[in-house]
Amino acid sequence: MNTRKLETLQAIFRDLDQVLVAYSGGVDSTLVAKVAFDVLGDKALAVTAASASLMAEDLEDAVIQASNIGIRHEIIETDELANPNYASNPTNRCYFCKSELHGALVPLAAERGIATVVDGANLDDLGDYRPGFQAAREKGIRSPLVEAQLSKLEVRALSRFLGLSTWDKPAMPCLSSRFPYGESISQEKLLRLAAAERYLRKLGLRHFRVRSTTDTARIEVPPDSIQDFMMQTDLPALVSAFQSYGYTFVSLDLEGYRSGKLNTVLSPEQRQAFTHT
Repeated sequence: MNTRKLETLQAIFRDLDQVLVAYSGGVDSTLVAKVAFDVLGDKALAVTAASASLMAEDLEDAVIQASNIGIRHEIIETDELANPNYASNPTNRCYFCKSELHGALVPLAAERGIATVVDGANLDDLGDYRPGFQAAREKGIRSPLVEAQLSKLEVRALSRFLGLSTWDKPAMPCLSSRFPYGESISQEKLLRLAAAERYLRKLGLRHFRVRSTTDTARIEVPPDSIQDFMMQTDLPALVSAFQSYGYTFVSLDLEGYRSGKLNTVLSPEQRQAFTHT
């Protein structure tokens, strides 16, 4: 593969004295943490925010990946649900999430004498609906993958080149993204949803979503996997499990899994307001 962009990314970190990485353990932030550590060593610190919208398994995986990289790693707690602007789930919910996150990371970095906080936003994120990106910019957060002009596909390719096991990790945004805008989010709903997605993970599914709408769980799997899912899954057992978690109805989306599907309700004006091309 072409390593020119890797060299650009490394050069970005060489220009920094110390750096704090907003680290979720996903594909993007893991690559940022890896290159930051390779260049800066112990002058790089990865920080993960534990909140109700992060599954426990994903937090555990972030800890493992940070250990494999060798980067210093800390976990802080954030409480987005305490903010009514977040819990009410408006179309710009992610703005309030990132405001909470970076509102904690920036002071933490200052306490440690770290001047720069970076995130894992990549070039593709600029062309999508990303209210959280505005919050990051307002807090002075840098996005090295954007600066190096790395797309999502390039991030995965570079992660594989560097030997990161996350190179083919499915995208797993926070659990709050599974709720339709306007439906309030609570700790109870997040726990119910986490249990449902955990059940599907244990079935061996990798690319899927459970969309949660009031008392209904709607399962999305890739279109070409729908028939196999129907034939190979013990559907009565699945329904029984989901109902034990608190859902009344369980359905399968016949359109299939599509990232960002809930954003289809947004008007062109709403999309444009938080698209950063």
